[in-house]
Amino acid sequence: MTTPRARPPSTFSKPLQILTGNDDGIRSMVKMSTLCLMDLDIPSTRAAYRACHCTITLAETAGFPGLRAAGGGAKIAHSSRRSDVSSDYAVATDDEDEEERWGYTSNEEDSEEEADIASVGRSGSEIDYGSLPPSPGPGLPLLAGDPIFGSEARIEMGELELLSPPPPGPPSRQTLYIADEDAHIRMVGYEPIRWRQWLWWTCCVFSFGILGLLGRWFPRLWLRWVTRECAFINMQRGFVVVESAYRDIALFPICRKDYPYPLNTVISSAPDPAQLLPTARGTRRDNDNLGTLTYVDYRYNRFALDPRTGLFSMIRDWRDSFWSSLGSVQNGLQKDIQAQRMSLFGPNLIDIEGKSTLSLLIDEVIHPFYVFQIASIILWSLDDYYYYAFCIALISAISIVTTLVETKQTIRRMREMSRFVCKVRVYRDSTWIECDSSELVPGDIVDLIEPPLNTLPADMFLLSGDAIVNESMLTGESVPVSKNPIKNDDLAKWKTCTDAVGDMVKSFLYAGTRVVRIRGASTLDGSAGAPALGLVVRTGFYTTKGALVRSMLFPKPTGFKFYRDSMRFIGVLAGVAGLGFCASAVQFVRLGVRWHTILLRALDLITVVVPPALPATLSIGTSFAIGRLRKLGIFCISPSRVNVAGQINVCCFDKTGTLTEDGLDILGVRAPERNTARFGELIEDIRDLPPASGKEKANFMYALATCHSLKKVDGEVIGDPLDVKMFEFTKWTLEEGHVAGAGVVKNKAVGDRPAALVQTVVRPPGSAQFRIEDALKGAGKHAHFLELGVIRTFEFVSALRRMSVIVKRLKSSSMEVYVKGAPEVMSDICDKSTFPSDYDDLLSYYTKRGYRVIAMAGKSIEGLTWLRAQKMKREQAESNLQFLGLVIFENKLKPGTTPAIQTLRAAHFACRMITGDNPLTAVSVARECGLINPAAQVFAPTFIIGHASSPLAKLEWASMDEPAWKLDDYSLKPLPPPANRSMEAEEWESQDYTLAVTGDVFRWIMNHAPLETMQRMLVKTQVYARMSPDEKNEVVERLQALGYIVLMCGDGANDCAALKAADVGLSLSEAEASVAAPFTSRTPDISCVLEVIKEGRAALVTSFSCFKYMALYSLIQFTTITLLYSFASSLGDFQFLYIDLFIIIPIAVTMGRTLPYPRIHPKRPTASLVSKKVLASLIGQIVITSAVQFWAFFWVRSQDWYTPPVAKDPSADDGKLESTNYENSALFLVSCFQYILVAAVFSIGPPYRKHMWTNGWFMASMICLSIFNLVVLLSPPGAIARILELMALPISARATLLLAVVMNVLGSMAFEHWGTQLVARVIGLFFELRRHHRVRDGKLYKAVEGGMR
Repeated sequence: MTTPRARPPSTFSKPLQILTGNDDGIRSMVKMSTLCLMDLDIPSTRAAYRACHCTITLAETAGFPGLRAAGGGAKIAHSSRRSDVSSDYAVATDDEDEEERWGYTSNEEDSEEEADIASVGRSGSEIDYGSLPPSPGPGLPLLAGDPIFGSEARIEMGELELLSPPPPGPPSRQTLYIADEDAHIRMVGYEPIRWRQWLWWTCCVFSFGILGLLGRWFPRLWLRWVTRECAFINMQRGFVVVESAYRDIALFPICRKDYPYPLNTVISSAPDPAQLLPTARGTRRDNDNLGTLTYVDYRYNRFALDPRTGLFSMIRDWRDSFWSSLGSVQNGLQKDIQAQRMSLFGPNLIDIEGKSTLSLLIDEVIHPFYVFQIASIILWSLDDYYYYAFCIALISAISIVTTLVETKQTIRRMREMSRFVCKVRVYRDSTWIECDSSELVPGDIVDLIEPPLNTLPADMFLLSGDAIVNESMLTGESVPVSKNPIKNDDLAKWKTCTDAVGDMVKSFLYAGTRVVRIRGASTLDGSAGAPALGLVVRTGFYTTKGALVRSMLFPKPTGFKFYRDSMRFIGVLAGVAGLGFCASAVQFVRLGVRWHTILLRALDLITVVVPPALPATLSIGTSFAIGRLRKLGIFCISPSRVNVAGQINVCCFDKTGTLTEDGLDILGVRAPERNTARFGELIEDIRDLPPASGKEKANFMYALATCHSLKKVDGEVIGDPLDVKMFEFTKWTLEEGHVAGAGVVKNKAVGDRPAALVQTVVRPPGSAQFRIEDALKGAGKHAHFLELGVIRTFEFVSALRRMSVIVKRLKSSSMEVYVKGAPEVMSDICDKSTFPSDYDDLLSYYTKRGYRVIAMAGKSIEGLTWLRAQKMKREQAESNLQFLGLVIFENKLKPGTTPAIQTLRAAHFACRMITGDNPLTAVSVARECGLINPAAQVFAPTFIIGHASSPLAKLEWASMDEPAWKLDDYSLKPLPPPANRSMEAEEWESQDYTLAVTGDVFRWIMNHAPLETMQRMLVKTQVYARMSPDEKNEVVERLQALGYIVLMCGDGANDCAALKAADVGLSLSEAEASVAAPFTSRTPDISCVLEVIKEGRAALVTSFSCFKYMALYSLIQFTTITLLYSFASSLGDFQFLYIDLFIIIPIAVTMGRTLPYPRIHPKRPTASLVSKKVLASLIGQIVITSAVQFWAFFWVRSQDWYTPPVAKDPSADDGKLESTNYENSALFLVSCFQYILVAAVFSIGPPYRKHMWTNGWFMASMICLSIFNLVVLLSPPGAIARILELMALPISARATLLLAVVMNVLGSMAFEHWGTQLVARVIGLFFELRRHHRVRDGKLYKAVEGGMR
């Protein structure tokens, strides 16, 4: 049995992005920064989360399941807001072999092993594309991450193992949808069984805490052994396990508090009758006092238990039943109600909780990485390796302290950024009082003017007055936004909405937004009227700002298979250690070595093969890359995305503000000529615009001057840049403020509402001042000089693509309606006879050349009164209009756009433009910057049957340059060219072409087109025009579903959703850190994309190099130890110390400092440790280095001067192995060079990083160590020889060993350059055999591309 879906199964589900959650990447960076004594200063939002997250304490769970939740604030599903009650943990999916989103394998494999089109197509065809939702549906399983190392992985979506049925009785399991995170969580109630808990504690004591550590690392183990599932409503001392969509779990205690208030003050919505408990049916009423409130706090969200159903509800969704009209909220709150809501919601603070230093220390020390180090230190101490143990202990202690300091600093920075308190005036108990904003609760009435507010302290509805705010914190767009008072019907709608939507957004004041201006309403005579008031509806973490802070504390997880592969590889190394020890143990037994010595040697071998510094080295490349990006003005708040940037293969760009300049310059206007049905000449100076005839009351000039939403603050006209440019072109002046009066509009539906008599006044230069009574006069016999007053504004609506105003022209008894919008929509609202005959030709001329064109229209309504104007519907105003003219704006490309696009295209990146602009303009800009090949044919679709909402509509794809040339509407392949083009069949079949799709066509294709057509459209389209923010987001998600790794670059305005959905989001913003995207660039053009890609590739290659180096270092040392174990010998204490501390750490740290290569290579670096090239390199180097050591071992024994080591009494009880012998010296001297050699071999230079000799620190480390090793080999000083326990070798033997080292260097270098190709082919044959037995993952787009050739 599975969770019932709230949406049809046709809902589109993209493959999941998986990140198992903790902050080990940050921890590793901090550790390595300690090792190399450098301040890498990595933004540690995950560390802050780990430090701040409030879970059951260590004492409460006996040290076992005090779990940390993983990141999960990811966009998972737009779904029903209703909670689901389930009898299992699994959510059904229809695809057991859902393709992984990552092209894991290297590009070398991509080029040789194209995807099996049939098999991939089968996998792809199982994706269900719904007809309505723009985002993935809820059919997502809960997936497990690595609970130890926090590896990041994209894990396949498949059927999960179903749990046994829940216990009978009230519900113990629940699926909840968190709207502001667009994510599902699963809650399950558990209660510990007393005797099992005591037994567990006893076992923990007898196992010296090992069982406790296992319970913490593998919490499901603890849950299975110690607890039982229990209904939420029956729990007395239990807890709730919260499981995210990535199967990361955390334990949260059930909290209770005295709450002598009615149930409807906690849960405002009526429960589903089918979910009512038998005991609650007909017995409990909403106004009954609860007495005790049972709740769970999860990620700063409070979930209250409904005693009627036994299920949890988010208190964020609570709505006051009195919020139905303005009259019902104007009296504010009483103190007792304020106290009740403070008890429920808590203070109005975004206050990140912090852990004590001791708690952080315990969390750090019991992490597997440090537990392994502590165990190693104990082992080495038992083995008398005191010096080495002390050095590792010192480094670990410094690392832990550094991590704690870094975490504390991160907590402080996050708290300073998010915490905000100011003084406010609140209306309570029928009087105004002043208090801290932290005391606000939902339902409070706040004076927005006195004391002055610079930043809004809570989410509020504007009740009276008007406001201009800057919402750049939310959107990244710094254009001021006007806010108007809420209407009764919008306020009533709030009770059923989870967030502000539709018209209520125009009245919603978001917490954290900056106030530009707030003013109260004015009366008819212009004097001050009602103050500007706000109704608080959300506080603290329940505000939109709180949701953004949560998104930073619990960021959207992204996965990378490299980390998962690396941990599996470590497991393989541990297996190798086991095999090696088994072989050595046989020899130990044969030699009569005591059992405890054998045990010590076994454990020691594990520390050799799995080096403690390995996890830290995996993050070193990322940390250096982030530091270099910061110097370039590119800031990263999600370090895990750096390596992801190295695998990008599609770059999507917004147009305006990203590819082109923010500001638009007016090229001029084109108005129809009076006597001919054609456009006149381009008018570049407004004074050349011919005056309107006396009969024409709707005037082009007046339309330009009034049809906008501009405001005037401190003498400066502010608003949309396009509006500002258009108004400046007229050279008129604008006034508002003291000239605005107020009237009351009576409406049966929404009640009385105040409205400004004149919102804005514009006048030409030199005109007398407008007087307010002129707006109310009928005929203008005694009116003053000509001026225009905007009586009413219909705001711009993206769906309609237009805005309009109703204007009172003085000396006239009429009013005019002026409309400004996209030229394409004018034909629907204008009189066809008023269009010039060359309308389409002129529009095409300008849009094809990259100009932005805005159309103006208007009409005059005789005898329209102010009151009727306020009641007029938008449909009435925007109909039967006269076309007035076109305004042509010039949108110039940014200087860095064309070079960046050319660089990306040369590197074989697929580039996409996703814009809200006209398709012709978008295609022109795309051609100008090189995003589209100038010689390519661009095909655009139009509806020839039906329209966007018709399932049976039909599209025709025609060339934008040659309309007679069409595409097949199913395969999207070019049909034979028109007869006037003489072209061979092979030529037109291979013709380079691309597609340009508009938002309405995109929506129809998503909903109604065949799957193959949709996939081909996504692969072939380069320009997406007239796209809404939701559609931009969906384009990104659909591309990801095809297996692309997507970068989205925008200015953060209406791109926020797409920036967050992309694998790598890059926002062009002045802010140092933006919540809109993981990367924020101060560079104002897309050249920063090149830097992110180059640094990402360099970081990815560095991670591979470091991992391969550490893996081979372990195996080299393993070979040495295994050979020495064969006769009960080993390396000495100082030999271990020299290798691990003085060779490995300097090389591993400096290896990551190599800079990225200046050019971007056409092929991406591999993202898989099991790719042919990586495996070939590792296998070859292991064989070569091992062969040289074996040779040295047996060569030494064959020499005349060789004397066998003195046989040691095997019954000796000291457990020591002798290290002073010829075999030890030879192997040590040779292996010291091998550690340096493999570092040089694995320091991959071009095409992703510069040559290794450009890395000064790395070269200095290798040269110094090589010189020292040469000295030790050829002529070691006596003190060094004694410390390293070296035997005296003849000079001829030393020369022979040096020759062997030289041969090893030459052999390793030659193999890396030439031999890897041969070995890779052999491995490729093995992969080829396996390929027929599985579906290739993440390659669907390749199959689609192959099918279009």
